[in-house]
Amino acid sequence: MSAVFDPRQMPASADRYAFAIMPCLLTARRAISLAAAVLLLAVVAAGTARAQQPHGDGTPMDRLDMASPGADPAPAPPAGRSAFIEDSKFNAQLKSFYFNRDRYDPSRAEAWALGGSVTWRSGYVADLFRVGAVAYTSQPLYAPSDRDGTLLLKPGQDGYTVLGQAYVEVKFADRVFGALGRKEYNTPYINNFEVRMTPNTFEGATVYGTAGGKDGAPAWRFGGGYISKIKEINADKFVSMSRDAGASVDRGVYLGGVNFAHRDFSVGAIDYYSEDVINIFYTEAKYKFAMAGGNQLAFAAQYTDQGSTGRNLLTGSAFSTHQWGAQADLKLSAATLTLAYTDTGKGADMRNPWSGHPGYTSVQVQNFYRAGESALMAKAAYDFAAHGAPGLTAYALVVYGSGVKAPLFNETETDFNLQWTPKEGKLKGSSWRLRYAHIDQRGGGDPNINDFRFIATWDF
Repeated sequence: MSAVFDPRQMPASADRYAFAIMPCLLTARRAISLAAAVLLLAVVAAGTARAQQPHGDGTPMDRLDMASPGADPAPAPPAGRSAFIEDSKFNAQLKSFYFNRDRYDPSRAEAWALGGSVTWRSGYVADLFRVGAVAYTSQPLYAPSDRDGTLLLKPGQDGYTVLGQAYVEVKFADRVFGALGRKEYNTPYINNFEVRMTPNTFEGATVYGTAGGKDGAPAWRFGGGYISKIKEINADKFVSMSRDAGASVDRGVYLGGVNFAHRDFSVGAIDYYSEDVINIFYTEAKYKFAMAGGNQLAFAAQYTDQGSTGRNLLTGSAFSTHQWGAQADLKLSAATLTLAYTDTGKGADMRNPWSGHPGYTSVQVQNFYRAGESALMAKAAYDFAAHGAPGLTAYALVVYGSGVKAPLFNETETDFNLQWTPKEGKLKGSSWRLRYAHIDQRGGGDPNINDFRFIATWDF
């Protein structure tokens, strides 16, 4: 199941992007909120270590993860030792995000936010269950009231703090788990979509696990359950999944999926069903070929089918659409070259109300999934570790969309991304990322969009 591809030449207008001269005086209310947020992070952060986020390279099915099952087995504690307390883990992340986007019309969205998260997870009680919680915050540093819409903050450029995760995880077997409560998931159409300050998180009950995979045996990942509510990336409240999608009733989503991998081949599928609202089916297959010199060629194909269900409460009438895609990745030493194509059915636009879109040509700004739209993407990525710069990576890509009918217009998007994640020294644990996207509309006066982002994180 797929991921959203990421981040181009910076516009010349210095006044748009020179956040070094942003106003440094906050209102009293914002200053108090910001101070509280930083204090919350600082108190917990000292002396702790943060786990890796589940994101990385690969296709959406590669990243299928409902809770990293089996990642840290729970040994039986010695007599007189409380695993619940002594195996507890506290982690924190400090995050700063600057966002500036001009739109096709003369308006602009701009803000600079500071925040992050604090995570606590207990050890297992009697090797049977544990609990966890994550609090998130995002507070404005610079947020002009006439430049709302960045999704770094709540509508109105207001800061927020929310208990985004609070769950109980039950261990049914060594590699089979269940969870109840608020949690983060990573599947193609229900995922954290962590492209702003805080992620999507969800409320529900799930079961997930792994099987096989030892000594070269086939490996299985599976999961399913019922998700009732979502907290979106810039929200401090949970709402029903159906209302978040646009329906006027309260419905949840049933989901179930499985992924099979053996040697260089993998295939998987997952289905999402919301009564009277929508059904989404996703499947993907991938095969990797080893080449001389440690190089590699990988092919992947994906297919999504979407349609209304029951009483058609999402749009008021029946709809059906689909998208298929193909992708090839050629890894040559430190470079990776990618070519991808997607084609969307003419019945309706694709929908992704609870996630980033998993299509291979979904990039920093546009998803290229409007009715009848096809898209071709070319991408080049490079890892500079071999040149004495471990942790420094970059990529550039271009997506050419076509097939959209009037009154809409076709688009081309070009993205640039530069990221440095120090591997040692005083900056170890931090990450620094620049992203730029430029979108050209072909027709209607040929307007364009410029999207600039700077993200800094520090894991403790």
